[in-house]
Amino acid sequence: MAIPPKPWPTGMVEQPEPLVRRVLAPNPSPYTYTGTQTYLVGNAGQLAVIDPGPDDADHLAALEAAIGGAQVTAIMCTHTHRDHSPAAVPLAQRTGAPVVGCAPLVLPDDGPRADAPFDRTYAPDRVLEDGESMTGRGWTLTAVATPGHTSNHLCFALEESGALFTGDHVMGWSTSVVVPPDGNMTDYMASLAKLYDREDRIYYAAHGAPIENPRQLVRGMIGHRRQRENQIRRLLGEQAQAIEDLVPQMYKGLDERLIGAAGMSVKAHLIDLEQRGMVSRSGEIWTVN
Repeated sequence: MAIPPKPWPTGMVEQPEPLVRRVLAPNPSPYTYTGTQTYLVGNAGQLAVIDPGPDDADHLAALEAAIGGAQVTAIMCTHTHRDHSPAAVPLAQRTGAPVVGCAPLVLPDDGPRADAPFDRTYAPDRVLEDGESMTGRGWTLTAVATPGHTSNHLCFALEESGALFTGDHVMGWSTSVVVPPDGNMTDYMASLAKLYDREDRIYYAAHGAPIENPRQLVRGMIGHRRQRENQIRRLLGEQAQAIEDLVPQMYKGLDERLIGAAGMSVKAHLIDLEQRGMVSRSGEIWTVN
């Protein structure tokens, strides 16, 4: 999906429902759409901040203005890509709130996403396990483990309204990038199936518009990934090929800036298929079994 024309609501406070407000960070890119959306969950008394975003002075000032006189009881991160968690440190210093959520994760190389490697500053005060909750006055956020995009990825369910904050696991504007070795297609598909079995009313992703038909979208995403699997097997059935040969056949007219990411997703699919005994490789060349 193309990035919409400006103006975008960067730095503005929007309120999609009574317990939820969002502030858009000034970090648009082909990977982040119009930027990272930071969510403020709660009320004038107590708030949780989900995905504080990049360590950017303007974004932090916008968050402080949105928080106002409320007490921040938790700064919660879905995962540790650098467009999601670096503002946790300065925001914790300014508010005194603990950093809570996903486990720390740093890898030396995050593939083609030069704009969003892992955040080396992230040091949570508490790691939430699947099903554990944070509570405030009038709200409860429960962790839903969704590895795949990254191995430490969490979603957060707002129990009072049926909303799910999906980070980068499910987005309405694009499919999630799965970059091996940490990104894992087998885990990603299992996490999609896990969300499909839930009955969340609406998804709020870190990038893009709210998703008002969540189960329908997730079903479509699972189908899309299965189509990619079948496409890979068909192409390899025609002849053994390398990933760099598969990408232009699978992604017609792709923005050149996204070719590396597409190659990583193809690799993630191939590794998953290899583990299931459907393909094999010799060096850089893959064949169908």
